[in-house]
Amino acid sequence: MSVDAKEKEGVFVAPAMRDFGELAGLLKVWLKSRLSSATDLSLSNFEYPRGTGQSHETILFDLDWRQNGADHHRGLVVRIKPTTFTVYCDDMFIDQYRVMKAMRDSGRVRIAELFWLEEDPSILGAPFFVMEKLTGRVAVSIPSYMEVGWVTELSPAERERLWRNGVAQLAAIQTVPIADLAFLHRPADGDPIRQEWNRWRRYLEWLEARGPATYQRATFHRLEATFPKNPVEGIVWGDARLGNLMIGSDLDVVGVMDWEQPGLGGALDDLGWWTFNERLKIEARGSNLEGLGSREDVIALWTSLTGLPVDDIDWYEAFAGFRISCLYWNMLEMRGQAQPDLATNPIGRSIDALLAKVEAKT
Repeated sequence: MSVDAKEKEGVFVAPAMRDFGELAGLLKVWLKSRLSSATDLSLSNFEYPRGTGQSHETILFDLDWRQNGADHHRGLVVRIKPTTFTVYCDDMFIDQYRVMKAMRDSGRVRIAELFWLEEDPSILGAPFFVMEKLTGRVAVSIPSYMEVGWVTELSPAERERLWRNGVAQLAAIQTVPIADLAFLHRPADGDPIRQEWNRWRRYLEWLEARGPATYQRATFHRLEATFPKNPVEGIVWGDARLGNLMIGSDLDVVGVMDWEQPGLGGALDDLGWWTFNERLKIEARGSNLEGLGSREDVIALWTSLTGLPVDDIDWYEAFAGFRISCLYWNMLEMRGQAQPDLATNPIGRSIDALLAKVEAKT
């Protein structure tokens, strides 16, 4: 993952900031053990991504070395398991690596090449993995790509190409055989669809152990009462949004990023997450950017590419809103900030409107 130098937009949102000199020394020793025949290793250009990367410490750098009489260069990314600023309560760090590898090996989803997984926490203070640094641009979330930056500077036709390519990759995830990710199944949590539901039940309980989450608890009960009767099986990316795609100069996707919370919770899970995120950005701006597909456009394109039914999309979008409200609660609590009244917040208003539609059908 990388952002071209001229495209570095957004602010630093990394959960921790390391001394790059110390990190370079530790990684150099570790990389020597992985590249046993390499000499003259040199690590440079360390940086955190901007506008993204709140849940995991992600650091970009370059590696140069000599091997077999030739000079080599490679851009790399080290992704480190969080230990203090924990956005998620479930530890899926190793699963994240395995899912990304399975997706890349499938040849259907564009994933950066993964080089090494290190489970020993003594090297950097936590497990980590190293992967390829891709070249491209990211539609950053902070500040929103709908407000400033390179996406706003595209023509409407270019933006249409961008979102179509993004939704195509979102749909491609559902073409990977579920059997390839069987290691994600947790029988103790019931069938795979219920597994995702139970994950977020635990998350809510994790929040409530620190204080009341009244709106989230009420929303959870409403969702439970209207749970889809015929859920569609499928793979969950976990953070499906335009801002988690690396975009090439041709406006096609070069990498699908941030697989921190993968699962087998159903094909509509990611679609609902994508549309809810877009809903919030459109409301904040007051309108969509011309060329970016509407909610109906996204759903229609995804359906045409996957061939899957979307009868319960309102429920899944509301479920995405519930999860986002839980994450929002947690992020504010970790930062010592006051909790807003979600009943009047854009997140809550959107959830309530979606659930009202769902409840009217039951």
